[in-house]
Amino acid sequence: MPSLKDLRNRIASVKATQKITKAMQMVAAAKLRRAQAQAEAARPYAERMAKVLGNVASGVQIGPETPRLLSGTGKTDTHLLLVCTAERGLCGAFNASIARLARDTANRLQAQGKTVKIICVGRKGYDILRRTHGKLVMELIELRSVKVLGFENAEEIGKKVLNLYAEGEFDVATLFYSRFRSVIQQIPTAQQIVPAEIPQAAEEAGSGAVYEYEPSEQEILEKLLPRNVSVQIFSALLENGASEQGARMSAMDSATRNAGEMIKKQTLTYNRTRQAQITKELIEIISGAEAL
Repeated sequence: MPSLKDLRNRIASVKATQKITKAMQMVAAAKLRRAQAQAEAARPYAERMAKVLGNVASGVQIGPETPRLLSGTGKTDTHLLLVCTAERGLCGAFNASIARLARDTANRLQAQGKTVKIICVGRKGYDILRRTHGKLVMELIELRSVKVLGFENAEEIGKKVLNLYAEGEFDVATLFYSRFRSVIQQIPTAQQIVPAEIPQAAEEAGSGAVYEYEPSEQEILEKLLPRNVSVQIFSALLENGASEQGARMSAMDSATRNAGEMIKKQTLTYNRTRQAQITKELIEIISGAEAL
């Protein structure tokens, strides 16, 4: 049975931990407001970009002159998985859920005889995937030093993906991230970015209307498709930022409440142990007095 000193030290340690988790919860709540506003502001742009791309692409006949970012390479033998996670932990199952989705996808593709390559954006996803799929990881892109995430960061990642595609390193690229819905709900998402997927709604909308483009659709797509890759990556990084802070806020709130319950239990144990010792000492004093 632990001594009173051990119990006091344990209670003091849990109280110190509770202060840390409470502070982290407050910091995450403050960061969440800005991250959520950025993610929500980027959604309409990314969605509109996909719709415009769909409208333009709906009038293009797939052929030799069609941009490869739209038509693809004609095969799906090699897949690139772009896995976006956080640089830091202490955010519940946020990183693990994205890595699990990417791992399951890689296993499924390998079972079909496909070649899989992985690029990790964020240290935590890399730490998880290297244990089981370390040989598939091509590169780790860290954003730890980035204070405020900007479009230039996503554009740099997009250029790497486009260069690999131009060199014939892969046929299909899929983006993995967590879409923010609320503080307690983040949705792991897999989105194909190369070749571009045309939304079904855009195809149906384009089939009922006739547009004349100047310059031609081919020239527009040559400029629009590479930018769409960077836009979708930027939107995914912003969604990840909001999801990370929401998950950390929820995790630290649970940790703070658990620490409070632990303090109550340890305090109760301390009081009972102290009372038992006092009772024992009183009995010894009374017994000694009666013996005299």
